[in-house]
Amino acid sequence: MKKTKKSVEENGGKFNGAERSAYFARREAAKVLRVVLEGDAKRRALASIKSLIYQPSVRNKKATFALICQTLKHLPIIKDVLEAASILNTKWKRQRELVYIIVYDILFGKVVSLVGDAEKYLMRHEGALRSTLKQLLLQRNVKTVKQLIALHDIPDVSVPRYVRVNTLKLDVDSALLELQKNYSVQKDNLLAELLILPKGTDLHDHPLVKNGSIFMQGKASSMAAPALSPQPGWEVSYCCNVINV
Repeated sequence: MKKTKKSVEENGGKFNGAERSAYFARREAAKVLRVVLEGDAKRRALASIKSLIYQPSVRNKKATFALICQTLKHLPIIKDVLEAASILNTKWKRQRELVYIIVYDILFGKVVSLVGDAEKYLMRHEGALRSTLKQLLLQRNVKTVKQLIALHDIPDVSVPRYVRVNTLKLDVDSALLELQKNYSVQKDNLLAELLILPKGTDLHDHPLVKNGSIFMQGKASSMAAPALSPQPGWEVSYCCNVINV
């Protein structure tokens, strides 16, 4: 694909439609990415990407959301390339989120239009960026960027399906025997009323769930009552936050 060669100065300081859209989308994406990365650094989510994208200040929400997600997906590689290429001075290190966005576009995304100082600076180093990426592929002994990304992926940690037996309606052994007719089930070694089934087991239509004999409940939630260990005569208030995911 042929890259746009005209800069803002050559255009008399004016953007065409595509240039304007790309220029502002990158800067909007960089602002959101900064908030996301600050949250990661502090081990807490400051806000979800979607909630940040749907702020009124973000114009092209769909394109900006896609750009952020793809940049985050490629971010470990982008960081490795920038470190190995050693092309950033102090000025651009202070704008690292915008640099990440533009480098994604240069190496993996759309054609970069030279309508901003950051774009022009990084496009002057396009050769070094691409050469460094090729070197990384060789060093990691992989042939494609997809394989390189996979090296950074966090291994899947399977979380089993937990169900808690309502002992007011059914004893644990009876529930175990009934579920074992169709599933692989075992007792939890910590909570006597908790049963463990394989990850992804769908019990929503199971008769024991429908009649309230068992509840699908995570282990952490199931531990609340035993940890409290309420005594006869206590008044206990149950409060729960409902979160849509």
